[in-house]
Amino acid sequence: MPDITRDQVLEQLKAVRGPEGGDIVTLGLVSDIVVSGAKVMFSITVPAEKAASLEPLRAAAEAAVRDLPGVEGAMVVLTAEKKGGAPGAGAQPPPRPAGTQAPPPRQQPAAAPARGKAGIPGIDAIVAVASGKGGVGKSTTAVNLALALKANGLRVGILDADIYGPSLPRLLDLKDRKPEIISGRTLRALDAYGVKVMSIGFLVEEETPMIWRGPMVISALNQMMREVEWGDLDILVVDMPPGTGDAQLTMAQQVPLAGAIIVSTPQDLALIDARRGLAMFQRVDVPVLGIIENMSYFLCPHCGERTDIFSHGGARKEAETLGVPFLGEVPLDLRIRETSDAGTPIVASDPESPYAKVYREVATKVWDGIQRDRSEGGRPPPRIVIE
Repeated sequence: MPDITRDQVLEQLKAVRGPEGGDIVTLGLVSDIVVSGAKVMFSITVPAEKAASLEPLRAAAEAAVRDLPGVEGAMVVLTAEKKGGAPGAGAQPPPRPAGTQAPPPRQQPAAAPARGKAGIPGIDAIVAVASGKGGVGKSTTAVNLALALKANGLRVGILDADIYGPSLPRLLDLKDRKPEIISGRTLRALDAYGVKVMSIGFLVEEETPMIWRGPMVISALNQMMREVEWGDLDILVVDMPPGTGDAQLTMAQQVPLAGAIIVSTPQDLALIDARRGLAMFQRVDVPVLGIIENMSYFLCPHCGERTDIFSHGGARKEAETLGVPFLGEVPLDLRIRETSDAGTPIVASDPESPYAKVYREVATKVWDGIQRDRSEGGRPPPRIVIE
């Protein structure tokens, strides 16, 4: 079967009428088209004041693309451009999906507490695993943490929220599997080692670049959270993208996060970025469950000598300074890397190893922190010290 092209999608969409006459392609309303195998994703820009009434337009565009020979699935998003302010008011923020809240201005109070946000049916607690920068082993940590929570007797799911660099399909050896469509737009989460899994990486080919604006990222995250059959879970672990952007704000503002975990390596540069990530969660009123020091030290497999390649103890000291729990030290070890690359994470493939034990201890502290926060009716935010 020949590949579906962007031009074919555009030609098909010329049959869809715009909100005020004409077709949506000629009117220039279609953008962010991504074609990955038999899946098509794109956005339609509509007037913000009419977005709520234009769901039939979105549905018509989705139906039109699904009718294209070879298309097995489509993801269509309405985005609303924010109107410009008075002259001289400065640049406006980027467009965002219709119906979602804009992030609070810098001078405004933090967002409403998570307890007032709509949860995801069947999921008791949602925890974000984040880092201030890439390359600190956040995804490997998130996967092994999820498996450790499962090993501790909990019902667990994991969501890959890193739209631009999804890792879970490879880390859990699911790269050749696709989620089943149950009804309408609802997908069934995949299963790996008894953990429910969802990732944008299941819907696009591994080499496909996700050249998306913020609104598409936000909408995709909402769909992967709320249009997936997760079943009944005690906890959903969310592997966040690095930094403090659209995905982080979406999670913090639109779902009731039980808390956030910051992953960092020990050196000063990584800790500076970790502090920014922690400050962002504090700003939007999400409890910080603690800091994990990843790649904490290296034990030579031949002589047993310990080497602190990235320094040591920096994350513990930072946690003490900021007044948040220190969750543990994960060593830099070849077996953790090898099992991750093979899609057989260390907690699942070697549950009796000392590394799996570290992750289970961290998982116990995370779950205890969630329960303690609930029993106390919420904790005060961490103390942020900027030197």
